[in-house]
Amino acid sequence: MRIPLDYYRILGLPIQATAEQLKQSHRDRTLQVPRREYSELAIESRRQLIDLAYSVLGDSMRRAEYDQEFLAASKSLSQSLAQGAGQTEDLDAHVPSIEIEDHQLVGGLLILLELGEYELVLRLGRAHLKRDDSTPEGQQLKAQPALPDIILSLAVACLELGREEWQQNHYEHAAESLETGRELLLREDLFPVLRAEIQSDLYKLRPYRCLELIARPLEQKQPRQEGVNLLRGMLQDRGGIDGADDDLSGLGVDDFLRFVQQLRGYLTAAEQQEVFEAEAQRPSAVGTYLAVYALLARGFAQHQPALIRRAKQMLLRLSGRQDVHLEQAVCAVLLGQTEEASRALELSQEYEPLAFIREHSQGSPDLLPGLCLYAENWLQQEVFPFFRDLDQAPATLKDYFADSSVQTFLENLPLANERSNRQSSWAQSSQETERETFSERSAASPALTAASFGQSSAPAESDPTYEGPFTLGKPGREMGSGDRPFSSSGTGNVTSNVTGLGQTANLSSVAEKISQLSPSGQLVGNSVDQSEPPARSRENTDSVGGTALRARRSRRPSPKWGRLAAVILAGLLCLGLAGILAMRVIGLLGSSSSPEIEGEPLDIEINQPPIETESPDAAAAPSPADAAGIAETTITQWLETKQAAYASDYDSSGLEDVLTGSALSRSQGKVQTAQADDWYVDYTHGDVKVLSVEPEDATDADQLSVEAEVTESATFYEAGQRVDQYSYTDDVVTIGYDLVRQDGQWLIEQFR
Repeated sequence: MRIPLDYYRILGLPIQATAEQLKQSHRDRTLQVPRREYSELAIESRRQLIDLAYSVLGDSMRRAEYDQEFLAASKSLSQSLAQGAGQTEDLDAHVPSIEIEDHQLVGGLLILLELGEYELVLRLGRAHLKRDDSTPEGQQLKAQPALPDIILSLAVACLELGREEWQQNHYEHAAESLETGRELLLREDLFPVLRAEIQSDLYKLRPYRCLELIARPLEQKQPRQEGVNLLRGMLQDRGGIDGADDDLSGLGVDDFLRFVQQLRGYLTAAEQQEVFEAEAQRPSAVGTYLAVYALLARGFAQHQPALIRRAKQMLLRLSGRQDVHLEQAVCAVLLGQTEEASRALELSQEYEPLAFIREHSQGSPDLLPGLCLYAENWLQQEVFPFFRDLDQAPATLKDYFADSSVQTFLENLPLANERSNRQSSWAQSSQETERETFSERSAASPALTAASFGQSSAPAESDPTYEGPFTLGKPGREMGSGDRPFSSSGTGNVTSNVTGLGQTANLSSVAEKISQLSPSGQLVGNSVDQSEPPARSRENTDSVGGTALRARRSRRPSPKWGRLAAVILAGLLCLGLAGILAMRVIGLLGSSSSPEIEGEPLDIEINQPPIETESPDAAAAPSPADAAGIAETTITQWLETKQAAYASDYDSSGLEDVLTGSALSRSQGKVQTAQADDWYVDYTHGDVKVLSVEPEDATDADQLSVEAEVTESATFYEAGQRVDQYSYTDDVVTIGYDLVRQDGQWLIEQFR
């Protein structure tokens, strides 16, 4: 049989090679060893072809004769190419070739692999894989002893061809080549090491394939769905978007989050909803927040308030651990629930948005105009750009509320269910605002910061190109750095106690305010500056996928074991001393049969201790430098105050004596909500166990960071009736507290 090889290529030399070069090349090629999986039969076949090439070219007469044939074949090939011959068979007829024995084919395939002729290896090798299905496998291998080596050559060719196409950014072609090699080895059940190598490349290729498929035009639904399926497979293998499991793609947690951020610009709102709603069920805080974005975007753009209601319900899961009150206010106003929007704004700590809302509500009896303008700007500028089908989609609040289907849905919105959802939100957040709510798996993941995501690019109709370990795609528009156009920058002196919005409590008033908005979004007749909203500050904001998922870093300082040991030892010594003294007093007073005491009796009175001791109250009071004692006393006082504030008489008078800052405003807001909605809670608490406190010496400190363990039971009542669904017993939680000293008194400023 003939194969498209020539003796010069076998030795890796040009036609002008000298005799010394031929000798050196023959020696080097003979010493080279192929992959260890090849059999001695394949290695011997390869060596025979190398020896044959050297024997022909090493003889001057045989070389001169061969050169004439070689040059003639090369000239004929050049002429065929010049004439435009496109068929493979036509070109093969003019390519220099050599005659080999059938058993030498495996050696020829090995040499072609070394020359990088992967497609030629596949074409020649497949022709020899035609098998008789009626022949048992064992007999087939006996009849063709070189069959495993031929299969190995085909699989290696698929692997190398896939890597070559990968480097050329042809990711789907690369995957096709790799999968062909893997399936071939699986079918023959051969070479597990090589099969694992191919599978590893397929895993690493998944992010590239995912972006290439999803970046295709929207009309190509099937390939795009394949890309979505690849993404879901990666999420499943990782244990979620913020999971710590290994999907074998080579992307760490931060790199994967940046990959998802870039990917979002290529996904439609419906696709993101499908993917991230499933992630939210794990549960995943990141998945929940991204699902909220998708639901809000679709609900507003497509005038589907039912989706907005789902987004509002999903935000309840996050409200206990991060400040999502602005998002809740936007959802509430889009559902015509202005009282809830007012309550959400009262709890928000986003100073710049609140300032913007107030500024654009001047001249109005409430804050609804500013909130409506903020919501419209936020949705258009910071939400829509993350969705491929909504990037340029126009949408206004006026059009949204003018839709008859929207009006019908909002008018029929079951208020009872909404109230129940608020109570459910409280029952959840009453525990979560004072504890770390991430599971151990989530806590093990790196904190999500603005660096977790890179810039995202717009969808491109052409194939994306690889620019890094996770950045796939050509530079396009830059995604915003945050989730809102405005955010707290950590500065400013704007109060968070928003009032007045609750005066507007029905859909007609919302529509009336919307109708007053000019096309530019400004209230008609309102002398308010029509400038664009201020840019979102990058300070003190965490970003998730371009959205500001303000996930809290888990801070669990290790207990100070040395100090704990000293405290325990001192307590034991005190107890031992008190016990000895008590036994002596009892022995002196109650022993009538004891021998008479010689000498002067001790001057001991029943109402006086034999030695001077510290009073129990004085012993219990922490010293000014005892940070652990200060923390325990302050936390115990807070739990007692909390018990009274949420009881049936809503006695919140003591809140200001133990809380300050955001902890005070949030607790006061919750008590007001409880009283307005006619629910209360009977709390009972166990002992407070201080796990850690920094600094340990509070002599010169004005702030303390405390980690404590609290056992809590709660019985929830609505309209005087017990609700077991929200009640719980002996719930042990680990809580973080930030304490500050004000006018000589320690107060809780923030729960963590």
